[in-house]
Amino acid sequence: MPRPFWETKTLEELSQAEWESLCDGCGRCCLYKLADREGGEVFHTDIACPLLNTETCRCSDYTNRFERFPACIALTPANVREFGWLPPTCAYRRVAEGRGLAWWHPLVSGRPETVHEAGVSVQGRVIPPDALRGEDAWDRWVDWPGEDVDDAAKEPGQARKTGSV
Repeated sequence: MPRPFWETKTLEELSQAEWESLCDGCGRCCLYKLADREGGEVFHTDIACPLLNTETCRCSDYTNRFERFPACIALTPANVREFGWLPPTCAYRRVAEGRGLAWWHPLVSGRPETVHEAGVSVQGRVIPPDALRGEDAWDRWVDWPGEDVDDAAKEPGQARKTGSV
C-alpha cells in the first residue's frame, strides 16, 4: 500500500488540493492573537474572526476572505515554518516538523468530526469580536487544549479537556 502524500512530499511539493486537505479544521489560526511588543510573546484569545463558522470551524467565505477581512493571513509552506504561533497540533506545522498527522486529523480518521471530538478545535469555545462590548481583548487570552504536544498523540477519549474558556 502506498504511503500517504503527507509522508512522501514536502509542503512545497503538495498540489493545491493536497495543501488545502491538510487543514485539520481546528479553527485556531482564525482566532485573534495578541503580541507582547516588548517580549515578542504571542497570546491566543477566544475571539474568533468574524468569518469563522464556529460550528464547523471553517471560514464562512474562504474564497473572498482576504477582501472581506484584510487581516487574514494566508498560510504558505514558507511561513508555516516561521509562524511560531501556530499550535503544535496544526497539521501544517506537524508535517513541516516531520511529525506526521495526529489520529484525529480527518485525513487519518476519515471523519471531519474527530478534530472536535478530540478537543483540539475551537468549536463551542469562542466568541465573535462584536461580543466584546467594551471588554479588553487582553482579558480573553486562553490556554488551548492540545498546546501540550503529547495531547496530539493520545487516542480518542484521552485528549486533555479543559473547562470553558
